[in-house]
Amino acid sequence: MNSTASASASVRETTTPAARVVDAAKVYGSGDTEVRALDGVSVDFRAGRFTAIMGPSGSGKSTLMHCAAGLDPLTSGAAYIGDTELSSLDDRRLTLLRRDRVGFVFQAFNLLPTLTVAENITLPMDLAGARGDAEWIDALVDVVGLGDRLHHRPAELSGGQQQRVAVARAFASRPDVVFADEPTGNLDSRSGEEVLGLLGRAVRQMDRTVVMVTHDPVAAAHADEVVFLADGRLVDRMPAPTADRVLDRMKAFDAAGGLRRAVRS
Repeated sequence: MNSTASASASVRETTTPAARVVDAAKVYGSGDTEVRALDGVSVDFRAGRFTAIMGPSGSGKSTLMHCAAGLDPLTSGAAYIGDTELSSLDDRRLTLLRRDRVGFVFQAFNLLPTLTVAENITLPMDLAGARGDAEWIDALVDVVGLGDRLHHRPAELSGGQQQRVAVARAFASRPDVVFADEPTGNLDSRSGEEVLGLLGRAVRQMDRTVVMVTHDPVAAAHADEVVFLADGRLVDRMPAPTADRVLDRMKAFDAAGGLRRAVRS
């Protein structure tokens, strides 16, 4: 690594996390029907990094993402985007924060069928009456490989191409962090690899931050780090993950979960 790259990496490591939660709890229901989806989770998502969230079904991984992104309020604890504590914001300011500082990619592409690719990419800024950075948008279009599809509509694109449009839209306003919830869930393996690759390039070539929920060890291996949840709690972190190491960790969770179920019964 050259000195410039080393300095850049050092700056990233010491800056405020792009997003974090502290003692996060999320409770649904009450009494006999109470479910603690998050149970005292504290985790930071570092700027300039690609982090995957994994765990067994019902572990709280999607709940963690939704609360960290300000889509769902915590029952207790705190969630931050940069230095901004989300519960301190009224509805209007929270909406503005999500619009200006947070990007989203979901399993469903959520493109407007009557708009072109170019119009879908810039839609959030157009709705806000904001002028996008043309040079940045051009760079994004180049990264996602859609330069020859800008005037097409979603119905004229493959599923993988539609998700690439959704990824470009998520990054278009240069948000502090992009949250991706199972972004390859509706794609075949080849298209999924393409989408994961461009998420990685956005982080490493464009200095973006991505937090991705996934159940797929192969997808998680594209990340710089994996955080693992079980029963609503943070139980492990794995830097430099590989698909095999992640799969082994998930198998251990399955075995432990089976043991807990047997004890309870």
